Order: sequence, then C-alpha cells, then structure tokens
Amino acid sequence: MNKVLMMGVALSALSACVQDIPDSGAGVGFGDYDAYQEQLARQEAALAQASLSDQTASTGTISSEELAALGIGQGDAPTATTSTTTPVGSEPVQPEPISNGGISDEQDFSAVAERETIESDAARLAANAAQYQVAEVTALPVREGDEGPNIVEYALAAPNKLGQPWYSRLQLFSQTRFETNCAKYNTPDDAQRDFLLNGGPERDPMGLDPDGDGFACGWDPEPFRLAFGMAAGN
Repeated sequence: MNKVLMMGVALSALSACVQDIPDSGAGVGFGDYDAYQEQLARQEAALAQASLSDQTASTGTISSEELAALGIGQGDAPTATTSTTTPVGSEPVQPEPISNGGISDEQDFSAVAERETIESDAARLAANAAQYQVAEVTALPVREGDEGPNIVEYALAAPNKLGQPWYSRLQLFSQTRFETNCAKYNTPDDAQRDFLLNGGPERDPMGLDPDGDGFACGWDPEPFRLAFGMAAGN
C-alpha cells in the first residue's frame, strides 16, 4: 500500500515539472492564423487612411490611383467595349481584296479564264505572228581597204608545222636582228601579214623567218587549224 502511494506522489511531481508544448499551427501571438490575417488587414487599412488624410490636408485633392489603391471608385463606371458580333439578319462585311502589287496572275487559271477566251488567244497569237520578221541570208560584207594577206587561209594551206623547215634561208641574219625586227610588231599576226606581204614565205628580206618554216616571229598556225577542224566537225 505504501509503495502504491509513493508511486502516485512521484507521478504527480513529474507531471508538474513538464511544460506545455505550444501549438505551431496557432500562430505567433494570436489564437489562430485567421485572426493574424484580420489584424494585419486592419493595420494596413489604418496606415492607408492616415496617408490619405495627410495628402488631403496638404493638397486638398486625391488622385484616382490612390482611390483605386484603397478600393474606392472601382466598378463604378462600366468599361467601354467594342462589340464585333454581327447583328442578326445582316450580311457579314467582306474584306476588300488585297492588290497584288503588279504581280502577274498568268499562272492563275481562274483569273485568266475570266478575261481570256479562245477567240482572244487566237487574236493575240495572230498579232504576235504578224510582228515576226524573217531575215534573209546574205553574203558577208566585203571590208573596204587593203587588209593584206589572209593569214587564216595561209595557216590552213601550209604543209608543215611550226619549227619544221620548209624553205631555204641564207644565214645572213643574226638572232639579234631577228629579235629586233620582230619587236617592231604588236602581235605575231601582224608580223606574219607583213612577212607574206613582202615576199614570204619563199623570200625573207627582213629576217623574220630564219629557220625557214614559213612562219614569221614564231607565229603558230595550229590554233587556226584546230578552230577550223572543230567547225568542220560540227
């Protein structure tokens, strides 16, 4: 019996020493969270009212933005809206066609079919045909003046190639005189014409063809022969 009494006394002492655990959901300093929110809203309203009173006292006017911040004046006037609904029974407004800016519509079958007919096509073709002009083939015009020997004909008729001796030459002209005389001409074609005009290829008074191949100053007939062969092949 004494043991039971002693245990009861000990449990009573322990329970007196244990502190109550606060409810974390109740909020700090308030009974619950809703009460805290209500108190915070009242404080903010009081501050806004005090600021409004100070501004009214100093300026005598209140801006619409400040009234809206306090929730005053909102919803008083209806917001103007533009209705895009088509009235019942009326035809919808068709948008105006956009100009093509000069772009051809010849590839649009519907557009062409609206403005063209078989008769108009035939008339247009006939008008185009009437404008055609057939050019008659005529002989090439003869140039006035003396153009000198025809080096193209000579290139095709020559029996040898460049550097292949074909005519006899007297070794009377040096390489220096050959180079000096050839330097007087702008092109090898000019040298060949002058060479043929002054007795070539049999004679060479200017020493333009010392090796006797019939070609002055290194003039080569091969390009003319190749061009003629290509033309004949076509």
